[in-house]
Amino acid sequence: MNILDKIVIDKRKEVDLKKELIPIDIFERTPYFERKTISLSKKLRTSQTGIIAEFKRKSPSKSVINNTVNIEDVAMGYEHAGACGMSVLTDEIYFGGFLDDLIIARENCSLPLLRKEFIIDEYQILEAKGFGADVILLIAAILTKAEIKQFSELAKSLNLDVLLEVHNEEELHKSIMPSLDMLGVNNRNLKTFDVSLETSKTLSTLIPNDFVKISESGISSIEAIKELKPYGYQGFLIGENFMKTNNPGASASQFIKSLL
Repeated sequence: MNILDKIVIDKRKEVDLKKELIPIDIFERTPYFERKTISLSKKLRTSQTGIIAEFKRKSPSKSVINNTVNIEDVAMGYEHAGACGMSVLTDEIYFGGFLDDLIIARENCSLPLLRKEFIIDEYQILEAKGFGADVILLIAAILTKAEIKQFSELAKSLNLDVLLEVHNEEELHKSIMPSLDMLGVNNRNLKTFDVSLETSKTLSTLIPNDFVKISESGISSIEAIKELKPYGYQGFLIGENFMKTNNPGASASQFIKSLL
């Protein structure tokens, strides 16, 4: 059993418990449920840098990355740095995140917010909307084609952008459908945790140009972005590179200035 399998087992337990405790109409009554969302995909199409800066405290591969900075400062720092969007990890067990992180980020910046989560139930999409997200992540490796269609269509009905993440050609072929806005290629092998930009390069030619292409994981240098842009990538998800420093916002600012 790989780490993704373990995460999904725990996530199902977590969502089942939440569904017993918190009814969906609680989310539908929040002020954020009616707010006009900000489209990350539209911003990426016109961005010079395409940086989606991530907030995460830890990860299964690296353990603790940064558990001292607060999300208010990071959200404001990322916006000031000129990031195109912000990704917020909301998984607690494996990534040290909280749903409240999403609300705090929403209150402290006007960037499009991606709820980075292991979505396995429609409940989590309504939850994302109620907590101020603009974008949801769907992971092809843990969903069937029917689930991808069901979840992405629900998200679109709520005016949320949809980022679909793939790791290989098989996942990509089962995933391409009109209800997606962005296709993300994760350069990390989830079984070995090895990272290679070749994954993004290989899959780029198979992604139709209707979708914004995003490269994820292992992007820690300006050179990596310059290497990937000719392959049609307009978005670059960067977390650890900024979060491992004392001031993620300042690190993002320095990185983005170097790109321009």
